[in-house]
Amino acid sequence: MRNPNETPTFNLKVVVRETGLKPDTLRAWERRYGMPQPERTAGHHRLYSQRDIDILKWLVARQDEGLSISRAVELWRRFEAEGQDPLLAMTAVQPSPTEAITSAPGGDVLKNLRQAWISAGMLFDEARAEQMLSQAFAMYPVEAVCFDVLQKGLAEVGEGWYRGETTVQQEHFISELAMRRLETLLATTPPPTRPGRIVTGCPPEEEHIFSPLLLTLLLRRRGWNVLYLGANVPTLRIEATINSTKPHLVIMAAQHLPTAATLLDMSQVFQKARVPLAFGGLIFNRVPDLRFRIPGHFLGEQLPQVPAQIEQWLTASRPLSPVVEAKPVEGSYPPALAHYQLQRGLVEAKVWEELRNSNGLLDFLPYANGYLAKYIVAGLRLGDMNYLNEDLAWLEQLIRHYALPEELLSRYLRVYHQAIKTHLDERGEIITTWLAQFVKNNNY
Repeated sequence: MRNPNETPTFNLKVVVRETGLKPDTLRAWERRYGMPQPERTAGHHRLYSQRDIDILKWLVARQDEGLSISRAVELWRRFEAEGQDPLLAMTAVQPSPTEAITSAPGGDVLKNLRQAWISAGMLFDEARAEQMLSQAFAMYPVEAVCFDVLQKGLAEVGEGWYRGETTVQQEHFISELAMRRLETLLATTPPPTRPGRIVTGCPPEEEHIFSPLLLTLLLRRRGWNVLYLGANVPTLRIEATINSTKPHLVIMAAQHLPTAATLLDMSQVFQKARVPLAFGGLIFNRVPDLRFRIPGHFLGEQLPQVPAQIEQWLTASRPLSPVVEAKPVEGSYPPALAHYQLQRGLVEAKVWEELRNSNGLLDFLPYANGYLAKYIVAGLRLGDMNYLNEDLAWLEQLIRHYALPEELLSRYLRVYHQAIKTHLDERGEIITTWLAQFVKNNNY
């Protein structure tokens, strides 16, 4: 016998009144996502059940919390895959997490735990998110959970933010859950059993700490004495820190081009102190040539393999070399850098003058000018403006987050190009030529 809530009863007009959704939206959701799936009368008119209305209200509520409709549909299906009725999971007592996760389709329990953890984090459900992590650590080794739940989970959330499907608040909340769990695990690691000391951290301006924090945990679990310095470690007085701690190895992680440039500055201190530097991070995976600009030892692209690589270095019969040759910067780059830094204020003033009357730009311009300048300076310091080509996707993302017209990016870059042509002389030709080519290659 059919559940009364699933009996098709209500016409489109009633559903519009109950949910606040427009008829075109209802038809689009049905066509694109198959939600809901109303029955049809003999005259082909849609008839909705009370459950259909409840589903629509659930989706609208998730949108009000910051999810896109595609992400809300995905979350609904994740709950169903976990064996839960999403309408009950969000309001009433949830089924046992262990039963829901271990019985989920596919048999990949760690993957299902990761998706459940992400889902809870997206809804700011701290208790359930912590419950998912506790269950994962109770069932699997620490390393497996750190890589398959935390690391892959943060990567998925980051990709969702990039696509505009995850809010900044959701991304920050889930990241903080991950960091807090790593810090708790760090606090429970046993005393070191191996000789020597390793220092880990991030170069100046680098705020992404997950990788060095996780690496610190993995090395401590292997018995190494690791001193973790955290995010945004200033170059000032780092030499004094090295002299007092006397590490056998310093490990730094940079995720973006500007912090690869600050790492280059910091590496010179380590070279002077004759302490080996090892480095890694997303930017070195995306732009492999950058590995040869840093006078240190590249850790590799896969974080799970890094602890073994470090052990191999530190236990080898020959000590790791503290001095590594790096790819030199061509002579035209330092003058271009000095000239750009001197003229930057005039360039940005020209951009403001040209774009000040455009809608939305009062909020957008400070971020765009600041970020673009950081990347230009980094490209000049590292010796190749083409390094920027793989790491400027933030411009498009910034446009999306400010809900600005996409053609605004093209206009902004063209105006910026004209401004540097106006205020830079032949010393800035490296910048002018690169930006013209970048705009052309990307059809801006």
